[in-house]
Amino acid sequence: MITDRRRLGQGAEDALVRRAAVAARAGIHLIQVRERDMPDGALLTLVARIVAATRETRTRVLVNDRFDIAMAAGAHGVHLRGDSVGATRVRAVTPPGFLIGRSVHEHEEITRVAAEGGLDYLLFGTVFETASKPGHQAAGVEGLSAAVRAAGALPVLAVGGMTVDSARRLPAAGCAGFAAIGQFGNVDERDLAVAVTAALAAWDNRHHSWS
Repeated sequence: MITDRRRLGQGAEDALVRRAAVAARAGIHLIQVRERDMPDGALLTLVARIVAATRETRTRVLVNDRFDIAMAAGAHGVHLRGDSVGATRVRAVTPPGFLIGRSVHEHEEITRVAAEGGLDYLLFGTVFETASKPGHQAAGVEGLSAAVRAAGALPVLAVGGMTVDSARRLPAAGCAGFAAIGQFGNVDERDLAVAVTAALAAWDNRHHSWS
């Protein structure tokens, strides 16, 4: 689950914390706190609250780009943007077990960052058309399959246009899972647990899965 508080209106930060707790109890694996416009202090507070709200679940909390905030807040890792610092530099200053992922979009980029090392996973997209990325050509399942091959042993998560129906098409590509904003952010808080359960059920556990 990738966060976007702008979808939640007034009291968005409190709502994000509540939604993180609901999603964690429903079994979601990862929550990426992606609030790029928040001031440092507010972001640190938000991440720390989400970490506390998801404690004693299997959910791991990641922070978009800001590994310093992630460490200070006790989060489990960082998700690097395509233009972020290299993963090996982050690995050198973070504790053992710190999870590091990276967004990628092109074959050459995948090959390069996979060879550089330091990463635990890649997030590839845009796989299907999505309103949040207008004008971006969707890679489709074929493009996702090519990304998985280029990444070698490095797990690849799919992003972009993820719904319960589109998620069912992913295991054939060999990816390790998928991420979404709208799939979880556009549903009422009361329906979020159902949305998480449906997303997990859509993923064929006989194939690769994120854990």
